[in-house]
Amino acid sequence: MTASVSQESTHQLCTFLLDGVLFGIDVRFVQEVLRLQEMTPVPLSSDVVSGLINLRGHIVTALDLRRRLALPARPAEQEPVNVVVRHGDSTVSLLVDDIGDVVTVDQRTFETTPATLDVRIKAVVRGVYKLKGELLLLMDPALAMQLDRGPDGHRN
Repeated sequence: MTASVSQESTHQLCTFLLDGVLFGIDVRFVQEVLRLQEMTPVPLSSDVVSGLINLRGHIVTALDLRRRLALPARPAEQEPVNVVVRHGDSTVSLLVDDIGDVVTVDQRTFETTPATLDVRIKAVVRGVYKLKGELLLLMDPALAMQLDRGPDGHRN
């Protein structure tokens, strides 16, 4: 008899890259993935807010995750990708460097967030999955969407 992994012990994650680091968000929160959209600037907003996009008649705020996590600026020649995420009643577009695959992860490979991870990244990550040859950081969409306080606890 062969052992099989039950569906309750696996999760599907939409993966993306930020500054060479692999992140994932549970696919249940991902509405869609889009190439760069035209954005309307929002004067006097947090620097994390890149602008507003019109998503089939719905206005969605675009947040730059590089800025949110205090990572180096994206190279000028590199256009970000929009990962449209819905959590509760909120929908935002998270700007990432590149989109990866949808991967199925086994809950048995999940571990708590390493103490050595940068505090700004730890503020939005719920833990890590060990994949073959790399770690996948599980991003909490609710924490990534917060604008009232930055990852270091200061106002944005």
